[in-house]
Amino acid sequence: MASSVHERMKETAALGTEIPETGWAYQDGVFKRLADAHVSLATHALNYGTGVFEGIRAYWNATQEQLYVFRLREHFERMRDNCKLLRIELPGDSAALSEVTLELLRKNEFRTDVYIRPLAYKAARSIKVALHDLRSGFGMFAFPIGAYLPTSGLAARTATWRRTADDAIPARGKLTGAYINTALAVDEAHDANADESIFLTRDGHVSEGGSANLFMVRGGELITPSVTDDILEGITRDTVIAIAREELGLTVTERAIDRTELFIADEVFFCGTGAQVAPCVKVDGREVGDGAIGPVARRIGDVYFAIARGDDKRHAAWRTAVQR
Repeated sequence: MASSVHERMKETAALGTEIPETGWAYQDGVFKRLADAHVSLATHALNYGTGVFEGIRAYWNATQEQLYVFRLREHFERMRDNCKLLRIELPGDSAALSEVTLELLRKNEFRTDVYIRPLAYKAARSIKVALHDLRSGFGMFAFPIGAYLPTSGLAARTATWRRTADDAIPARGKLTGAYINTALAVDEAHDANADESIFLTRDGHVSEGGSANLFMVRGGELITPSVTDDILEGITRDTVIAIAREELGLTVTERAIDRTELFIADEVFFCGTGAQVAPCVKVDGREVGDGAIGPVARRIGDVYFAIARGDDKRHAAWRTAVQR
């Protein structure tokens, strides 16, 4: 059973501290120290949340002396799609931005697991509330990271805040301003001594976690909300579905999920680039299953980490080696 939220948050303590600005960053075509990467107070994105970001992980394999970036190309392909929502222009295609990412990681000489944050945004110094005719900016930085959510069994709480709908602020895009919705829900979960929130859609169905997609297991079937249930179209979600179907032979169904189904599910877990594969052992004060990490989440997590770190040679196309 999950311990108190204060004890569990020790696993992610680094996320509560400011990121050291000692490393290299990339901004508008130039590599520079992170401490020297600035934007104006008048920047449109700072005032109105008109930005698109990505979260990408790289895993250090000490035995191989190699850093592997996980599903690098797919992240930039999603970013390009998301930028269309806000009419933001990226400074290159997925291949070019992938090369910038690899060079940034080489310059920082990381020998640990790393999180990479690309950010495209409306860079115009303007207070015009619009999207047309406002220039775009692009930057990227990276820093060492461990678990974003506890992976030893977390507690979740259904949010009173509804997930933003596609006809309001589309959840399928990683839009910077949209994450106010997430911050409100996660803060509420922490106040209730839980690690993560669970959003409901406007019609009351389960959407996703505050910072991760959601899966449940019922009767041996792996079930997750569809991409039309106001969820982020998660790359880790896609990875989990592929592992479950291709490697573990599980039936995976995408459908609407009622909130009370989570109370009687055999297993519940979250997944995302930050969250990785994070089993949930309690929802709204009720134990999930027997209150312990379930076999499906454990198996998927083991395979996911082995593939991402390069210890499992399957799905080699998902890994990009940093060192030449």
